[in-house]
Amino acid sequence: MSTTLRDQFGRAIDYLRLSVTDRCDLRCQYCMPKGFKDFAEPGGWLSFEELTRVVSAFARLGLRHLRLTGGEPLVRRDLPVLVKMLAEIPGIEDVALSSNCTRMEKLAVPLAEAGVQRLNVSLDSLRPDRYREITGGGKLDKVLRGIEAAREAGMWPIKLNTVAMKGFNDDEFDDLIEFCAERNYSLRLIETMPVGDTGRKALGSYLDLQQVRDELVKRHGLEPASMLGAGPARYYRIPGSETRIGFITPISQHFCETCNRVRLSCEGDIFACLGDEHRYGLREPLRAGCSDDELMEHVMAAVNLKPERHEFNERQEKVVRFMSMTGG
Repeated sequence: MSTTLRDQFGRAIDYLRLSVTDRCDLRCQYCMPKGFKDFAEPGGWLSFEELTRVVSAFARLGLRHLRLTGGEPLVRRDLPVLVKMLAEIPGIEDVALSSNCTRMEKLAVPLAEAGVQRLNVSLDSLRPDRYREITGGGKLDKVLRGIEAAREAGMWPIKLNTVAMKGFNDDEFDDLIEFCAERNYSLRLIETMPVGDTGRKALGSYLDLQQVRDELVKRHGLEPASMLGAGPARYYRIPGSETRIGFITPISQHFCETCNRVRLSCEGDIFACLGDEHRYGLREPLRAGCSDDELMEHVMAAVNLKPERHEFNERQEKVVRFMSMTGG
């Protein structure tokens, strides 16, 4: 069975962001508080077999693009085993990964061999001291080695995701563009979002990327470019290269009318919108022995909860969970 999964507003949903764990080995200021320990228990996580069943149900309904996220997905034990199971599902065209790459140096080859094709890397600074500050102790050299290992293993394209923060890293955008241009990576600048208390506190550093985009387009002669992947960025290209600069603007210029994705947490909750607290639990019917057809009906019901648009601008207090719980 293959069809097109649509929400109540007619948007085709063909992209699932699967959070395989809510745990992370870093503590980025806009994502997770320093002393946070209120993680989901492993017994509450969906097993590899359960995750594969859910993704298979999505695929039978038209899912084509799958991205593994966390927390930090590489802290989930035996992740390459899960990747292989998911990559073999009929209908899944590509398996991508979002990672901070602190553990990528050792895992790049087994992950690529299992089926990871594309990589997004969270990287908010190229300065070791600043990177350590924003991540709560992260080591930049370890991350850079991990990115290079991923490239050597065959993951491509590689995109760097940088949360743009006023007064913190807004003096590094040119350096980041140069870094990517030298390596044929792409860069995506992202506005901070009021997800959880940490996200709302980070709004003090909020930077409207509309003006930033105009300045960078003029300074680097950027040209409009086609989409790269299934995500929401609006892209420009450095002339004469394949390096793209993307801008993700959920606050200043939302992209809700073209949103094609939902999120699945490690505990089996479907979040149809990052800017909404509604969730649809799949763990209970899964463990009660629901059939594949019943599981597909649950998926369709969850997708129909997707709102027309987020309310980040109107109700910043609306989302109380941390970003790490749904994978961004």
